[in-house]
Amino acid sequence: MDGALQALTELSNLSPHPLNDGEEEEEYDTEAWETITKCFREVQSVLDQNRALIQQVNENHQSKLPDNLAKNVALIRDINSNISKVSRLYSDLSEDFCNIVHRGRELALFESKNRDDNVDSAES
Repeated sequence: MDGALQALTELSNLSPHPLNDGEEEEEYDTEAWETITKCFREVQSVLDQNRALIQQVNENHQSKLPDNLAKNVALIRDINSNISKVSRLYSDLSEDFCNIVHRGRELALFESKNRDDNVDSAES
């Protein structure tokens, strides 16, 4: 996941696409990348926590000590809770991404209509 996060971060630092010459589109692109990057950072943090919890569960299991085995119940609950959190984060990302794409399409349609209106006005 670190590689994906790094790639997204690098992509977010790139200049806008040459066809995107509008200031509004740059804001739109920046917002989209910031939303995606923020979500992946949160997910990575939760996954890192789970990695540490799973390691602790394994160590407790290998020790076979009754107290350590009892602690695993709470640790496994934490792992399950974190999995639910990751699922919610991805669900939120999906919703946010759909909203961003929808607004981007509206922006593109608006700009296209304005260009068409300007061409029609110039021809008259």
